[in-house]
Amino acid sequence: MKKMRTHFVLYLCLIFMLIPQFTLSGQKASLAGHWEGSIDIPGMKLEILIDFNQKDDGSWEGKISIPAQDAKNLPLENITLEGGSVGFEMSGIPGEPAFKGTFNEDGSQIAGDFTQSGQEFPFVLEREVSPVVKAKKALADFDELVNRGLESLKVPGVAVAVIKDDEVILAKGYGFRDVEQKIPMTADTLLAIGSASKAFTTFAMGILVDEGRLDWETPVHNYIPWFKLYDLFASQHLTPRDLVTHRSGLPRHDLVWYNNYQASREEFVRRLAYLKPTADLRERFQYNNLMFLTAGYLVEVLTEQPWEEAICSYVLKPLGMERTNFSVVDSQKDDDYALPYREEDGEIKRIPFRNITNIGPAGSINSCVNEMSRWLLVHLNKGMIDGRQIINAQTLEDMHLAHMPTGETPAIPEVTPSDYGMGWFVDTYRGHSRIHHGGNIDGFSAMVSMLPRDGLGFVVLANKNGTSLPELLIRHAADLILELEPKDWISLAAERIAKGEEVEEEAEKKKQTRRVTGTQPAHELEDYSGDYNHPGYGDIKVFQKNGSLFFTYNEITTPLEHWHYETFNGKEADDPTFMDMKLTFRTNVNGLVAWLEAPFESTMEEIVFKKKPSARLFDPEYLKQFVGKYTLIDQILTISLKGNRLTVYIPGQMVYDLEPVLGEEFVLKQVKVIGLRFKTDDKGQVTALEIIQPEGIYEAERVKEEKE
Repeated sequence: MKKMRTHFVLYLCLIFMLIPQFTLSGQKASLAGHWEGSIDIPGMKLEILIDFNQKDDGSWEGKISIPAQDAKNLPLENITLEGGSVGFEMSGIPGEPAFKGTFNEDGSQIAGDFTQSGQEFPFVLEREVSPVVKAKKALADFDELVNRGLESLKVPGVAVAVIKDDEVILAKGYGFRDVEQKIPMTADTLLAIGSASKAFTTFAMGILVDEGRLDWETPVHNYIPWFKLYDLFASQHLTPRDLVTHRSGLPRHDLVWYNNYQASREEFVRRLAYLKPTADLRERFQYNNLMFLTAGYLVEVLTEQPWEEAICSYVLKPLGMERTNFSVVDSQKDDDYALPYREEDGEIKRIPFRNITNIGPAGSINSCVNEMSRWLLVHLNKGMIDGRQIINAQTLEDMHLAHMPTGETPAIPEVTPSDYGMGWFVDTYRGHSRIHHGGNIDGFSAMVSMLPRDGLGFVVLANKNGTSLPELLIRHAADLILELEPKDWISLAAERIAKGEEVEEEAEKKKQTRRVTGTQPAHELEDYSGDYNHPGYGDIKVFQKNGSLFFTYNEITTPLEHWHYETFNGKEADDPTFMDMKLTFRTNVNGLVAWLEAPFESTMEEIVFKKKPSARLFDPEYLKQFVGKYTLIDQILTISLKGNRLTVYIPGQMVYDLEPVLGEEFVLKQVKVIGLRFKTDDKGQVTALEIIQPEGIYEAERVKEEKE
């Protein structure tokens, strides 16, 4: 008997149904609507939720959900209504499960028996208000709350969408998409979703898994043979799952890609070999956009098409997300898009769009809440939309599972510590399982959130930099719909922000206390000028203009002020990325400015950029003047030009390559302790060659060429 019950419970994962109309005091009771109840199985009451609808031809359709079994909207068949008796069943389920029952006198209840595999159990259903209707009523005053949030947190505008079960119960814009022109935000307004784009990349990867073209646990170098990280073990063992769970061992290193429009995605992936980790593979959670860029590049390799095209074919087109795009440039070609804003000194100011297509797989998608609702629906319905299975349910569930603990402690007790799935954060909000991901990029903030067991989905997009309003509005909406004890999240946030501004103002005053006064740079400003390189981060250009130093990195130019000793401070600029960043110069043994240290990654020591030799030392036209013979005692040294490099031949020895270094000098590539420097006269003619060795400097006089 116990075994039979076990089989019965397993069968129930896929079934259930209810009743139609009935005659009561000479009137027909309506079967249409929402019903809630349970089947009385020995030892438990199995909760069931049923919805009936009468079609135009008079026949009935219905669907059943079983929360305990995570079964949702299973179809009912053979629905009959005869007088006060109701019957319905499900086909294709072992044991021929069926319901038969009758209405009570007022038509508010159906009671009867459920049968399966020859066993019979009582069930009771009560007519209830549809959860969708309840949810809509719960949000009756939501507009007022949103508008209060816009005012309290100084946000220009937001677009909000809320889904309950299979229905979009709210899709609306609030405030302005264009403050200056007073153009209102709408549910169709395009805004950047930032890092919420990551889940689109993992979704496409999941479909590749379904197709057998990708395996989550196969090392990445199996797909990209040249793939390499700084750490050899990580290079050999890092998997696609590691790429999308922030456990590669690398910290963010975001300035590698930020505002970098020159490097290709392949180049960014190749630069990973030069970026130091701060942890071992899978040791700890470290958020990393470059790993998601690599995941997107992996999609490109496997599909042989750009990531954008892969996302279109695997995600956007199947979901009907026709206006969703990958570039703020494309957004501005649309009739309805939001402008980006940030808060400065208490005022809302428009800022330039930041195009981040280079890091697209990690965060470049732009969409509207109407189309993002489709994205929520496919996740809430286990990979199915409009009757089509877009991705296997098990594959999608894998993305929603916790794969890496973040190790972070929530700021509020209502939220449990987060884990990371694949493109999603996973936690619990006030006892309700939650899957979510935010997004922040210049001028825009986003939050996409789901409470899957409650059939709830939310997306809130805002056109202000770094605002918490999207998350706060979602909390408010969830509290209302779930009938949780209300909490004024917006007022609490406004109070916290006000206190933070006071602390920040005081901190700003104290920053000068870290400055050592009365110091001077060790070199003339011109000596700091030049190009500095790091193989992972690329080039920094330092230059002098109007008596001051500036530096340019990834096309962002920042003025510098002398701070103390060899350290300079970033001043205010049109792009504030490097404001108050301290750059320190280092001198080599010859007294030349040779390195620049920049705190580009906050979790580790400064990134060291090496000063590059003068570009003309690689120019064949310039180098030709040094070609010739030079005599030292009784030896003849021959300088030759090989491509864009010089060589030196010393009789009885090998031919040495000359490698340009600072100070308009060269070193022997094969013996770097020996340097060479050419001397010129007051007419600029090369007259001699100095050979610089540890024990001394020898001079070889140039042999004059014989005239024909």
